[in-house]
Amino acid sequence: MTKVLIMSDSHGLRDELTIIRQRHEHEVDAIIHCGDSELQSDAAELSSFIKVTGNCDMDPRYSNEEVVDIGGFTFLVVHGHLHQVKASLMPLSYRAQEYHAHIACFGHTHIAGAEKVDDILFINPGSILMPRGRMEKTYALLSWENPDSLLVDFYTVDGEVLEDMHYETKLHIKKEN
Repeated sequence: MTKVLIMSDSHGLRDELTIIRQRHEHEVDAIIHCGDSELQSDAAELSSFIKVTGNCDMDPRYSNEEVVDIGGFTFLVVHGHLHQVKASLMPLSYRAQEYHAHIACFGHTHIAGAEKVDDILFINPGSILMPRGRMEKTYALLSWENPDSLLVDFYTVDGEVLEDMHYETKLHIKKEN
């Protein structure tokens, strides 16, 4: 089984990043931070993270986006502020299509959620500091054994599963010629 830990919008938190990473590091294949960590890109708390810049990050060493392959899927990782995600997923969807990405991870809105649009899975892990739309501070775990069963589970900072936030879908992997 492949698993990916996804966080965003930690806005200066250090201990929580470390605790969450340590809680899951032995079970995940990758760890993603979707921006607004407000830490230096080389901060120890972000070691081993795939990470991007957010609108509150000041370190110019961050990239605006990362495209990575994990377990047979192409991931586009962004913060979302450059893709107007507070208004629509359409600009982010177009960018994901340009990269032939199967999964787009983003933050910025602080609203946890997952949805599939045009066979692209969009995941916003919420915020581990200032959530919007619900009281719990959240992060996400994406897991799959095959493309027919992708699971997104959301957790509180304390590691409790949010049962009402479970999302399951499948993706169709298109082969490039």
